[in-house]
Amino acid sequence: QVQLVESGGGLVQAGGSLRLSCTVSGYIFGLGAMGWYRQAPGKERELVAAISRDGITNYADSVKGRFTIARDNRKKTVYLQMNSLKTEDTAVYYCNFPTVDRTYWGQGTQVTVSS
Repeated sequence: QVQLVESGGGLVQAGGSLRLSCTVSGYIFGLGAMGWYRQAPGKERELVAAISRDGITNYADSVKGRFTIARDNRKKTVYLQMNSLKTEDTAVYYCNFPTVDRTYWGQGTQVTVSS
């Protein structure tokens, strides 16, 4: 059974940093593209950042220059380094792993940025 386990969320003041991690277990093949999404209260889930198997990245305009996505294929883990956090970054962050058969999601980790 494939599982995505996230960690690293929490409460931080504006301007601070957090690093999220997402580890995939139960998937016997090599990992393809992965991503991080977020959903704020009353808003739709949106893509924050994505990374291909080979490390090509793309970001939402709102986080460019502040967030960095990275991966360790050996550890089957994807990271999201979040710097210069803003109150509008407050949301539940979800790890995303699309495969040919289906898309897997993590359970979500809360990130709260206080002013």
